[in-house]
Amino acid sequence: MGTANVKVPMSNSVTVEVKRLPHAAGLPLPDYATAWAAGMDLLAAIDTEIVLPPLGRAIVPTGLQIALPPGFEAQVRPRSGLAAKNGVTVANAPGTIDADYRGEVGVILINLSGEPFTVSRGMRIAQMVIARHLQAQWREVESLSETARGAGGFGSTGTRG
Repeated sequence: MGTANVKVPMSNSVTVEVKRLPHAAGLPLPDYATAWAAGMDLLAAIDTEIVLPPLGRAIVPTGLQIALPPGFEAQVRPRSGLAAKNGVTVANAPGTIDADYRGEVGVILINLSGEPFTVSRGMRIAQMVIARHLQAQWREVESLSETARGAGGFGSTGTRG
């Protein structure tokens, strides 16, 4: 049984205001590729191709400005196909867009391959996930509660089950 006709409950959605800038004219707004997708594709809103040389990076404009509600962030993440097939990823993954940011959404792409990579208009360059977040309040203490793991980190649990 497929999921194509199954809709996500409305309680799992949020309305985000979006402004399309002139250089994004004619491009579709970000959308979910499948019914249960977490991320929606961001497109390159460029008129001239961008060539990323090996190890080169560039901020690729999306032509969109967004207004997230307080308590939400947008995470800009790599597209697995670009990374696996071309060695192109998001340099600061995941990039965070805060609720109070009103500038253009840009994607910092980096080419980790040994070959040049060309970004063209309308290309799906990253995905964006909208997520709730909390703001922490610090409570300074003299000691922390004990756990079985303790201070073990950076590989302390091994790589095999």
